[in-house]
Amino acid sequence: MPFAVYVLGLAVFAQGTSEFMLSGLLSGIAADLDVSLSAAGLLTSAFAVGMVLGAPVMALAGRTWPRRRALLLFLAVFVAAHAVGALTPGYGVLLATRFVGALANAGFWAVALSTAVAMVPDRLKGRATAVVVGGVTIACVVGVPAGAVLGERWGWRSAFWAVAIVSLPAFLAVLRSVPGGRGGTDVGADPVSVRDELRVLTGPRLRPVLLTMALVQGATFCTFSYLEPLLTRETGLGAGWVPVALALFGAGAFAGVTAAGRYADAHPLAVVATGMAALTVGWSALALTAGSPVLALALVPLLGLLAFGTGTALITRVLGLAPEAPTLAGAFSTTAFNLGATVGPWAGGLALDAGFGHRAPVGVSALLMAAALLVAATTAKSRRPRAGERRLSAVNRSARRRRGSPGEHPGTRL
Repeated sequence: MPFAVYVLGLAVFAQGTSEFMLSGLLSGIAADLDVSLSAAGLLTSAFAVGMVLGAPVMALAGRTWPRRRALLLFLAVFVAAHAVGALTPGYGVLLATRFVGALANAGFWAVALSTAVAMVPDRLKGRATAVVVGGVTIACVVGVPAGAVLGERWGWRSAFWAVAIVSLPAFLAVLRSVPGGRGGTDVGADPVSVRDELRVLTGPRLRPVLLTMALVQGATFCTFSYLEPLLTRETGLGAGWVPVALALFGAGAFAGVTAAGRYADAHPLAVVATGMAALTVGWSALALTAGSPVLALALVPLLGLLAFGTGTALITRVLGLAPEAPTLAGAFSTTAFNLGATVGPWAGGLALDAGFGHRAPVGVSALLMAAALLVAATTAKSRRPRAGERRLSAVNRSARRRRGSPGEHPGTRL
C-alpha cells in the first residue's frame, strides 16, 4: 500500500475529529459566546450541510487541478477556518467557519477517495478505501474524546487549535508523497466530461447503491447521535460510561473498516448483503435490550463494526461501479454518506420529540435499515435477467471468447 494512502487517512482523521467533536463542546461554546444550546447545535448542522453540498461542488471546482494541489488547497482552507474559529469572539463568524471548513473537508474527502483508489491495483482498491475511511473511525476512538478533554480543561477553543495543528503534518506529508495528476484523472489523461460523469452516477446502476448508502449511514448516526441519553436514561449507566461506550463503538468501527478493506474487493455483494441484514437485526436487538447494561455494551461495538464495515463496502462498491466517473464518484459517495449523517439524527430527534422514549432513535435506525434492505432487494429483483436475456448473454460471452475479446470487468456489474 503506498505511503500516500496512509497520509490521506491521517488528514481524514483530523477532519473527522472536527466533524464530531462538537458533541462534547456545545455547553462551553454556548456559555462563552452567550448563545443558547440549540444555537450552538446549529454549528453541527452547518458542518453537515456544508459536507452534503460541498462534495460535488468542490470536486467539480478542482477536477482540472493536479490532485496534490487540490488536496493542499482544501487542507489549507480547513486549517484556516479552524484558526479563525478559534480566534473569533462572535457566533456568526464561528457558524460561517464551520460551513467553510465543511466545504473544504468535503472537497478533500472526494479527491482523497479518488486519489487513493487510483494509486493501487484493482485488488487493493477496497483496502485503500478502508484506510481513508479508517481515519474517521480513529477520530471516533481517539480524536473526539481527546477534543472533549481539551475542551473541559482549556476551553473549546483549544480543541479547534488542536485540529488545526494535527492537520499541519498531513499538509506536509501530502506535499511530499501524493503524486500530481488532475483531480479526477490519471496523470496525463484527459478529464472525463461532467455530463458523462453525471450520466453514470445518476444511472440505474448507481442510484440504488447511493440511496442504500444514505439509508445505512442514516441508521448509524441516528442512534450514535443519541447514544448518551440512551445509555444514561434508559440503560441506567452513569455518565462516566459514555466515553467508554463511544470508544467501544469507535473500536468496533475500526475493526469493521479493516475487515471490509480485506474482503470487500473479493466478495463485495456478500459483505454488503450480510452487513445490512445483520445491522437490521442488531439495531432491533438494541432497541429491545437497551435496558440491560451488559447487553447494551456488548451490542455497541458489534454495531460499530457492522455499520462502518458495511459503509466502507458500499463506498468501494460505488467507486468500482463508476470508473467512468473518476471525479464525481468520490464526491457522490461523500454526499450520500453525509446526507445519511444529516437525516438520521433529524429523524431520531422527531421520534424523541413525539414522546416515544429514549429507545426511539434505535427503532428508527432499524426502520431505516429495513428500508435499505427493501431498496437493495427491489433493485436486485428488477435487474435479474430473464431466461431469454441469460441465453443471449451467454451467446454474447461465447462470441467474445471466440473473437478473443476481453470480457466485461467484474467491477462494472451490479
